[in-house]
Amino acid sequence: MQTITKVLSVSLLSALISACSSTVTSPEQSNIALDQKIRQTAQASLQAFNIPGIAVVAVQDGKVVLAEGFGIRDLANQELVTADTLFGIASHTKAFTAAAIGQLVAQGKVNWDDKVIQHLPEFRLADASLTQKVTIRDLLSHRTGLGLGAGDLMIWPNTDKTSEQLLAGVAHLPIEQDLRQGFAYNNLMFVTAGLVIERVTGMPYAQYIAEHFFQPLQMDNSVVGFDNLKPDNSNIAIGNIDYKGEVHRFPLDYLQDFAAAGATLSSVDDMGNWLLTLLNEGKSPSGAQIIAPEQLAQMWQLTTPLPVRHKSGQQSTHFRGYGMGWFVKDYHGVKHISHSGGILGMLSLTTLIPEKNFAITVLSNQQAFQGLTTVTEEALEQVLNLPDTDWLALQTKQYQEFMQHKNSFELKPADNKTAALPLKHYAGKYQDNWYGEVTVQQQAEQLHISFDHTEILKGVLEHYDGNTFVVRWNEPLLEADAFIRFTAADNGKINSATMEAIADFTDFSFDFHNLNLVKKQ
Repeated sequence: MQTITKVLSVSLLSALISACSSTVTSPEQSNIALDQKIRQTAQASLQAFNIPGIAVVAVQDGKVVLAEGFGIRDLANQELVTADTLFGIASHTKAFTAAAIGQLVAQGKVNWDDKVIQHLPEFRLADASLTQKVTIRDLLSHRTGLGLGAGDLMIWPNTDKTSEQLLAGVAHLPIEQDLRQGFAYNNLMFVTAGLVIERVTGMPYAQYIAEHFFQPLQMDNSVVGFDNLKPDNSNIAIGNIDYKGEVHRFPLDYLQDFAAAGATLSSVDDMGNWLLTLLNEGKSPSGAQIIAPEQLAQMWQLTTPLPVRHKSGQQSTHFRGYGMGWFVKDYHGVKHISHSGGILGMLSLTTLIPEKNFAITVLSNQQAFQGLTTVTEEALEQVLNLPDTDWLALQTKQYQEFMQHKNSFELKPADNKTAALPLKHYAGKYQDNWYGEVTVQQQAEQLHISFDHTEILKGVLEHYDGNTFVVRWNEPLLEADAFIRFTAADNGKINSATMEAIADFTDFSFDFHNLNLVKKQ
């Protein structure tokens, strides 16, 4: 358990950032000022958002403006973040997955609109008609009909499930809407796309990405999957969670199970070459054509629309949506392409403005997304010559309000609370068709719960009301306490249970609400 001292006030930090915003004329001077502004904002964000470490890379006009680390990568030993420090970039992996499919399209091995079952005959959704219709483009644009994060408990937090078991579980996930009728972010569909890549190429996803992206782009330290980390590379960031006013070290293995949806480790030094390639119509700094321009254009066209919140005053965004592996919108009259990534204790954000030949990636080892937003928006403000906004003050206020809400959250007691059955009635093995087994055991006068495929999901049950209990996980930093509601058959015996996260700030990947736990007799 460690805390970070705030040594500068937000107002002073804001003043320091503003000092870097003076008008410049030449491109060379502009890059210098941009460098300074990013550096100052990153340093300020460490203090304002309780972030131990940040790394940033910004590229413009075919050159790296800045690739640098700030703060501490591991609170345990106070090691500093460098440009080579590896972070889990999580869902930014989706951009590599879409680009890999783009390579295969260019080679004539697949088409964006191929039916998934052409390449994965065993692929099934709960709706047989949807199974026959879903395309690769649907997988990559979050429009298959599955709900937000549906099935993530098969991979979040890490489980012992194989890729074959993950694919089999997809067949039992509830369908929330018809095909292509709306956006719902879903990681399992990108895992499925990764399996398409494996089936078509005959090589594991991690190997394909290494050979076709990391090696030609000289992203020498980047890997997919924690197990593929070089044994001699200890320069890795360790995650942290701001919990009840203190920053707690929270080491995880960067979503090993997320594969094509979010298992990449990378550094800002490596990410710079990726950004330069994307801005150069898919051509690497060494001149190799990594992604065909027409396939990159496919990835960056708006495929699944998203709503735009209308506010009074000037509108910076009029439309937005998801392409394939990227969010796309207009922003102050230019095309804005981005993707964020998040694991427990770590966040990433990449943003590209192709019309300005500019891109930036911000990585952090804490869950304060407002810090990444501050660094990014301050840079965009200068690149796009926008009116000055004090992003640090604005985002700090939002972060403080969120943390106050989170830290003061308390579960309201049940009205007219009724007694539970004897605890032995709830104990037993429960089976969910897509996740698998969950065990409830009685130990003395306490019920314990264990998700059999997920080592970290173990906790105790506290009685709430009637047949409803609250799951308190042994690891409170998960911030995922949940209701478990048992139901009884006509004979009075408990025969099933459902679950639901209690707090509105619990990560959506804890999709307890999709479970239908049936008690084994």
